[in-house]
Amino acid sequence: MPEPGTEKRQPAQQPTTELDTRYSSALNPRPGAGDVTATEWAEARRHLEAAEIFWLSTVRPDGRLHVTPLIAAWHDGALYFSTGPQEQKARNLAHDAHCALTTGGNSLTEGLDLVVEGNARQVTDPALIEEVIAAYEAKYGPHITSPEGTFHGIGDALRKGDVLAFAVAPVTAYGFGRDAGVYTHTRWAF
Repeated sequence: MPEPGTEKRQPAQQPTTELDTRYSSALNPRPGAGDVTATEWAEARRHLEAAEIFWLSTVRPDGRLHVTPLIAAWHDGALYFSTGPQEQKARNLAHDAHCALTTGGNSLTEGLDLVVEGNARQVTDPALIEEVIAAYEAKYGPHITSPEGTFHGIGDALRKGDVLAFAVAPVTAYGFGRDAGVYTHTRWAF
């Protein structure tokens, strides 16, 4: 982990996009539906920006998996989330930074499920923490900004270091699309 205040942000990269035809199909296709095509990264990014809940998968020191729901905000080419320093996910990431963030729907016939794999790095730069707080506030609004909000006070907790912020820039991401019987499996490599 870098010394506090020394993080360097990498410019957002455009990934290579590949349709995995082994897992993509057209079941009962509509007339004139055309070919099955890969999901563009811009569309996947829009879904990441709009998703309210993500599932974070980490690995415990003994190798067992840990999966938990959380909020996250897409900002400047990475997903940002937060956790208390003594929570299981923080302890897992201190041991092994590899993780995955997953979001999507629960419909069999429509939607786009996304998996972002990467390495979580703790954010300690005060300027970047302010950007993360602003991204949270813009995305979650009153849940963050209202005194009655579920996550009210998270900004001050992040500033004080009572809550840790992490960034996960995608290394690999996957999209599983479903649209009226057309199923796609897209892989993005960064």
